[in-house]
Amino acid sequence: MSTRAGAAEPGDDERLGIRLLEAPSSRREDPRALRYIVDHLPPGTTIKRQLLIANRTDQDRRIDVYPAAAKVEGSEFEFGEGRAANELTSWITLDKSAVEVDAGGEARVLATITVPSAASRGERYGVIWASATSAPRAGGEITQIHRVGVRMYLDIGPGGEPISDFSIGELRPARSPEGEPSLTAQVTNTGGRAIDLTGTVTLTEGPADSRAGPFAVGQGVTLPPGGSGQVVARLPAELPNGPWKVEVNLESGLVKRSVTAQIQFPDPGQVGKRGSVISRLASVWTVGATVAGLLLIAGLAVLARRSRRTPRPHTGRPRERVSAGR
Repeated sequence: MSTRAGAAEPGDDERLGIRLLEAPSSRREDPRALRYIVDHLPPGTTIKRQLLIANRTDQDRRIDVYPAAAKVEGSEFEFGEGRAANELTSWITLDKSAVEVDAGGEARVLATITVPSAASRGERYGVIWASATSAPRAGGEITQIHRVGVRMYLDIGPGGEPISDFSIGELRPARSPEGEPSLTAQVTNTGGRAIDLTGTVTLTEGPADSRAGPFAVGQGVTLPPGGSGQVVARLPAELPNGPWKVEVNLESGLVKRSVTAQIQFPDPGQVGKRGSVISRLASVWTVGATVAGLLLIAGLAVLARRSRRTPRPHTGRPRERVSAGR
């Protein structure tokens, strides 16, 4: 059996595809909410999401669609076996449990998620899978099952959504016995929602003022609230030891963090000294909001001073009273 369960990403199989067609208006700038069902819901809420199923083969296919359990453990988003259920899956109904899709065609499925009024606070995880079976090849007896899915991250609770945040800790350069350099960054989820980490590593101010990158960090690292883990960037073997100035840029949705440090790669088969941090930067949105807030406060202070200094003209007439209801 061949099961594409390890990724649960839209469009991650050459034969089969699934993707989310809509996101809440408040989350349309969030890249995670465009790929996954990510939301914060009070108990008693019902939401609906449209999914698009694609048959990328040259044959008509029956495609099963169903929700299944998942969890975030260690530093991974882990999928339950088969159609394993959890609390979240019991809240989900689909308008179709299977679709007949023409060769090269598409079909839509509507998912309805109804949160019970007595649901407890916390984040739940799951996957909505699209699954299809391939006929055995000539002379073979093995049936292949292909499935792709859309992840679900639903936080339940009254009031506002818990913040999402993370911090980048130790940076550690290394070289494999074969001479391949790598950089490992320690990351801690300091917020109240699970995070999916992506990002890049860029090297500058190397030998002869050389630079390299950006290089993508390995994907697949998901951290639960309070959890810690590592992201690793694999770099070209011909990269000299340095020293280098390295900039690590990581993000999860709209949350972005950057660290700049001085590093030197060791000889093959060794782990180098941890990077010496030069600077840390918060997300552009956070910095921009802070600056805007400071400018607003400064502007209000100037207006207040001007108001106090400017005498009001005396008209000699009583003030007209206006009802607040008009």
